[in-house]
Amino acid sequence: MWAAAALAIAGLAAAVLLRRHAVAFVIALSVFGVAAGFAVATVKTALIAHPVLRYPAFSVSLAGFVELREESQKTDRFVLRVARIDGARLTEKPDRVRLSVRRGTAPPAGAFVEVKAELNPPLPPLRPGSYDFARDLYFQRLGASGFVHGAVKIVTPPEAEGLRMRANASVQQLRDAIDFRIRSVLKGDVGAIASALITGKRDAITPQVYDSMFVPGIGHVLSISGYHMAVVAGVVFFVLRAFLALIPGLADRAPVKKWAAFAALIVTAFYLVLSGAEVATQRSFIMIAIVLIGVMLDRPILTLRTVTIAALVVLLFAPEAVVHPSFQMSFAATLALIAAYAHGLPLVKAGTDSSLQTPAALWGVNEVIGLVLASLVAGLATTPYAAYHFHRWRPMACLPTFSPCRSSPPG
Repeated sequence: MWAAAALAIAGLAAAVLLRRHAVAFVIALSVFGVAAGFAVATVKTALIAHPVLRYPAFSVSLAGFVELREESQKTDRFVLRVARIDGARLTEKPDRVRLSVRRGTAPPAGAFVEVKAELNPPLPPLRPGSYDFARDLYFQRLGASGFVHGAVKIVTPPEAEGLRMRANASVQQLRDAIDFRIRSVLKGDVGAIASALITGKRDAITPQVYDSMFVPGIGHVLSISGYHMAVVAGVVFFVLRAFLALIPGLADRAPVKKWAAFAALIVTAFYLVLSGAEVATQRSFIMIAIVLIGVMLDRPILTLRTVTIAALVVLLFAPEAVVHPSFQMSFAATLALIAAYAHGLPLVKAGTDSSLQTPAALWGVNEVIGLVLASLVAGLATTPYAAYHFHRWRPMACLPTFSPCRSSPPG
């Protein structure tokens, strides 16, 4: 940890001293960036250091507070912050574990429970270079996973839960209540998809529908990211601004645009917490927050700088996200779209001043071209990452049946 931090400080000092020399400044800045990345990763790893189970353990008695509950088609899961753990072969005692239970029996968030469970160490990669479950669970501060045997007993806690635990329990209970309400009114996959777009809970969607959305490449609509955050912020901003503008004389005396931007910022922050705050959602919120703060401060927004700031903030708090496909594909698509919008669309529009331009605009030709270009640019930008992580790449469709294609055999 100290070696990476010292190298980062040295690189920063060299970049400051060599700022008038173009080539040397770029080299020093690159050294600083790489060293700073290693430093942040090592510091984060040291800060969240926790016991990890090394060997399977059977008939383990656990007690603790429920932090999170998840529902799926076959089983439910919940994350338990361990207050007491007893069992044989427990050389390491995890602080947090994820347990699976029968469908419909997961306890609510915030409850103090006692269970008997079988615990297993985090699963390592099944083959070199494949998905590392153990790494993701480690950075989620989960030291083991397992299955509950018998009933889940909700008991009185030996001590009151802390403020952070109460706040987390309140958020999770709100998410569960919204999810339950939506799925009780809208049955089946319709309700599951509607809940996923609000609470971020996607486990209740049936595998058939899930696959039917991801095979043709539209599964990203289930992941709350830029489009969803922009819709929420845009609706709140424009509706509130229009409502305030209807009040006689208020728009002349007060900065209603800034008020609307502040309200949109608060609502999108709440949506971030409600949706589970995944990496793509964090990136979208940070970019929208920068835009809204720029509106409140009367400052112009530079979009490429906006996405750069979003990446730096995400990596500062979650450096482990840099190797995750969600981070890579989200930022790759966003950068490509911004670059195409800033540099590509002016070239497309150049020389279009003609008698056909106005009828084409009225018929929505420009919007159709924009949608096609956006889909093409985003798809090309994320294809290398999809090929690397998932060992496949997806053409848009196979004519004339528009059925999904297989471009190459698996592996």
